[in-house]
Amino acid sequence: MPATRLMPTDEATELLELTREICRKELAPKVDDAERQHLFPEETFRTLGAAGLLSLPYPEEFGGAGQPYEVYLQVVEEIASVWMSVAVGVSVHSLTAYPVATYGTDEQKQALLPGMLSGAQLGAYCLSEPLAGSDIASMTTRATPTGDGQYSLKGTKAWISHAGHADYYTTFARTADTGGKGLSTFIVPADAAGLTFAEPEKKMGLHCDPVAQVMFDGVVVDGARRIGEEGQGMMMALSALDSGRLGIAAAATGLAQAALDRAAAYATDRHQFGRPIASNQGLAFLIADMEAAVTSARATYLHAARLKDAGRAFSKEAAVAKLVATDAAMQVTTDAVQVLGGAGYTEDFPLERYMREAKVTQIFEGTNQIQRLVISRHVLAG
Repeated sequence: MPATRLMPTDEATELLELTREICRKELAPKVDDAERQHLFPEETFRTLGAAGLLSLPYPEEFGGAGQPYEVYLQVVEEIASVWMSVAVGVSVHSLTAYPVATYGTDEQKQALLPGMLSGAQLGAYCLSEPLAGSDIASMTTRATPTGDGQYSLKGTKAWISHAGHADYYTTFARTADTGGKGLSTFIVPADAAGLTFAEPEKKMGLHCDPVAQVMFDGVVVDGARRIGEEGQGMMMALSALDSGRLGIAAAATGLAQAALDRAAAYATDRHQFGRPIASNQGLAFLIADMEAAVTSARATYLHAARLKDAGRAFSKEAAVAKLVATDAAMQVTTDAVQVLGGAGYTEDFPLERYMREAKVTQIFEGTNQIQRLVISRHVLAG
């Protein structure tokens, strides 16, 4: 059943209904075959972009929808309840526009944001490297000034969603040998010479969200595409990750909601010993626990989003939301497979896919061990 929501405005309610309609008509009929065939959902992103769903939290003056984050995240959740790979892609795309929207000059915003927010472009977020995941300060990809107002980028990024499919790459690279203080941010166009891509990783889930290494071999980028000052890259990356974690929390919640809905429907329809299996208290209580987990996950990400919308600090709450929602997704999808029994272990139902997709939510945008580190530091700092 649809999640119970309290939207802040009538416009937000209508936006959510539009999202549900698009999910029902455009996404649901395609998702099963596309995931089995590992197809990149390019047309689906175009559809969402044309509907304005790829630019919700950004200013209207640059092509966004000017929606609060709590609305944007609930749209992501609704998409994830139908197609998790696409919801993750929406979250990643939103992340790619964040440095320009937050730290860019007026000229950069006017030059770059209309394309990013038009729905016609899709972005990739190049932060992680083969030997630099959570340890951002250890990245080795380097941007060297060429002396004519340009930079030459050399290095390799890893685990990059949309690699080879994106229209631009929001890239973090080293401009000085001063650890985390030596990183800078660049917007690299997809047609830049020297930009190449490895074969997509063979993953256990999210088969329509291809991730691959992105190689920069002397990629020349104009200085006008450096966002902020040299050395501000790590600050931008960490700030963006707070928002990105909320995107993953919302997506994980949608995935868990989908698993719960499927499990509840099966338990009602499936009869054994002359009655629905849902009439067995042990199973009914399991479903009650699943509902409590999903509702709790939703509450945590909405609380963090409302803090962000109010202009208040939300880093700790974002980490809590990411931790709670993704752990809930893993538990709820696992329990949903158990409710279906042998049927849940087959590809005849999407529950086994949900369970595989849930696992990675505990890993990307900072592992849940990193979230615990972030949370504990905030709490113990007083």
